[in-house]
Amino acid sequence: MELPEKFKERMKELLQDEYEQFLASYEKKREYGLRLNTLKDIPKELEDSLKDMFGLEPIDWCKTGYYYKEASRPGKHGFHEAGVYYIQEPSAMITAEMAQVEPGMKVLDLCAAPGGKSTQLACKLQGEGLLISNEINKLRAGILSQNIERMGVKNAIVTNESPGHLAEKLPEFFHCVVVDAPCSGEGMFRKQNNMTKAWENNGVDLFVGLQRSILKEAVTMLKPGGSIIYSTCTFSKEENEQSIEYLLSLDDALELVELPLIAGF
Repeated sequence: MELPEKFKERMKELLQDEYEQFLASYEKKREYGLRLNTLKDIPKELEDSLKDMFGLEPIDWCKTGYYYKEASRPGKHGFHEAGVYYIQEPSAMITAEMAQVEPGMKVLDLCAAPGGKSTQLACKLQGEGLLISNEINKLRAGILSQNIERMGVKNAIVTNESPGHLAEKLPEFFHCVVVDAPCSGEGMFRKQNNMTKAWENNGVDLFVGLQRSILKEAVTMLKPGGSIIYSTCTFSKEENEQSIEYLLSLDDALELVELPLIAGF
């Protein structure tokens, strides 16, 4: 695929000796993934049948995650509409796994649509505690609500609010806040070719201020001792490492916590 020259220059500077290996990855086929829904009682026989039907192979960093063969198209099957599984990028499954959510917690997914991370967090809660899944875009909030319902999540509230308004109403309320932030989408180039044109038009600067404004409100809603999980689908330092540095500057009580590595990631 044709990558923007400015993007290639930035990545070469960032990756140095690993740049050629990174560039070669765009010539490889992308992976497809789904995650089984533990909120629904899936008999062992059905799970085995799904593995045969879709050619499922386990994803190392998510016990309920599987690669599937593209030609099998599980998103077109009735089991998908019944909420037996959620179609999700394998790499996207890492965020909820790292969140270390446990039953009984109050959890906020602040930028939640279309719902992959929210429904995965709901599986971690196992029906106990509270999940608030927020999406500021009204249309996308509707899609989020549909997916929450389809997956059978009973302890979730879907909201269509700005982070600032939520922070006014829910200060120091959540044990865990997940911020899968709007970003320049560099990690989406292979999946959506139109993302390269959007990147050329917007770059990373458009999103940095937005990400920081979201993180500022996320801190307000965090209980003392709670955790913020920040993720993007982009590579830039401005949107990742520098956003974390900004987050840590907001409050002396904040610290960067090193979590255990997840196998295979």
